[in-house]
Amino acid sequence: MHNELTRVDIDKMKAEIEERIAKRAQLKEAVKAARELGDLSENDEYRSAKREMNANNSRIRYLENMIRTAHVISTDSREGVVGLFDEVTIYYPEDEEERVIRIVTTLRNDVFNDCISKESPVGKALLGKRAGQTVTVHVNDKVSYPIEIRSIKKGQDDDSLPITQY
Repeated sequence: MHNELTRVDIDKMKAEIEERIAKRAQLKEAVKAARELGDLSENDEYRSAKREMNANNSRIRYLENMIRTAHVISTDSREGVVGLFDEVTIYYPEDEEERVIRIVTTLRNDVFNDCISKESPVGKALLGKRAGQTVTVHVNDKVSYPIEIRSIKKGQDDDSLPITQY
C-alpha cells in the first residue's frame, strides 16, 4: 500500500522529523534527570519523561515510513470539477444545511476545521464531480445520503494546512 501524498506533505513531514530529531537530546536528558530522582517504581517524572521520549521516537518512525511508502500525487484538477485542495460548498437536502469544506490529503484531514480527506466517504463522492450535481455519500453498506454540490472554488496545495498529529 502506498500513501498518496503531495510534495508539500512530504516536505512538511521532513521538517517535523528534523525538529523531532533535534529534540531527542533534550528528551534523553529529561529521562536521565528523572531517573536520578530515585525509586523508578514510584517515579512519575521518569515514566512521563520516558513516555514523551518514546512518543517522539514513534512519531519519527511513523513519518519516515509514510515518506518511504509515499506515492507523490498531483494537485492539478480540471476547471469546473472538484479536485484536491478545492473549497466546495455542499448542501445536505435532508438537513437543509449548507457547509463549506476543503478536500485534502489524508495526512491533513481535520474535520474540526472542515478539511475533509479525499479518502473519506464525502471526499470520494465529491472528487471529479461538478457544481450542480447531487452525489450519494456511501458511509457503509447500510448508510448513505445525498449531498448537492453548490459551488467549487479552486484551491492549491500550500503549507498553511498542518499535518495531523495522530
